[in-house]
Amino acid sequence: MAPKKTGDLSVQAKRALIDTGDEVLSASRQCELIGLPRSSLYYRPSGETPKNLELMRVIDAQYLETPFYGVPRMTEILRESGWEVNPKRVRRLMRLMGLEAVYPKPRLSVRNPEHRVFPYLLRDRKIVRPNEVWATDITYIPLAHGFVYLVAILDWFSRYVVTWELSTSLDAAFCVKALERALAKTQPEIMNSDQGVQFTSRAWTEMLEEAGVQVSMDGRGRVFDNIFIERLWRSVKYEDVYLRDYAGVLDARESLGRYFRFYNERRPHQSLGYRPPREVYFDAA
Repeated sequence: MAPKKTGDLSVQAKRALIDTGDEVLSASRQCELIGLPRSSLYYRPSGETPKNLELMRVIDAQYLETPFYGVPRMTEILRESGWEVNPKRVRRLMRLMGLEAVYPKPRLSVRNPEHRVFPYLLRDRKIVRPNEVWATDITYIPLAHGFVYLVAILDWFSRYVVTWELSTSLDAAFCVKALERALAKTQPEIMNSDQGVQFTSRAWTEMLEEAGVQVSMDGRGRVFDNIFIERLWRSVKYEDVYLRDYAGVLDARESLGRYFRFYNERRPHQSLGYRPPREVYFDAA
């Protein structure tokens, strides 16, 4: 009988741990062998109600179609679809998901004075080779009984996904981990991101500067400055996330791993002459 899927990853992960017979490996070593962050071993589903989790999925799908919808418009479209919601609830869930409308808006919060914001370096720039520009972003990923966040680093020229990582929280650590792994392979000339706190953190910007990488940041609220990674999120969600309905973190990690291999190695891109990203990335490198 197949193991029962559950949103409680601790059950799934424990079943996946490696028993060596007389000796059982430590939890840290077992997680390392199956490619699972140890923190995920102890993941518990989100405290959000099932109704809110369902609503967050609806908001996520709508945001992919209309990223320019702020809280008032999102609230109205949800009401038209039969949801009994108010702006306060929609605002809280969108913030939890890391979503904001793309139009410019008043400065509503004070930035951490220790965090630097860098200029956008890609305006009118023609990207002509791999590793000239990398782009990165974070997106919300729904689970059966909760949610996680996904960060990816994308080569702008070839659309090749250099690396990716999951996290149960929006702190900067998982982004820095992904960046460290990417820089261990090679270095771009420019890294572009939005102005999220993860990408303005000292840990992120100093790692790039120490590697000799120029830091570029989108104009605040200008999602289309990073358009290629926004297109990646659409592909990931419509071609895997919404189809698979991940049971938990381990299920999401395994399925996304398969998808990114497919995306990089087999999925043809019209803009690349119907070649897959990996072929363009390595042939032109």
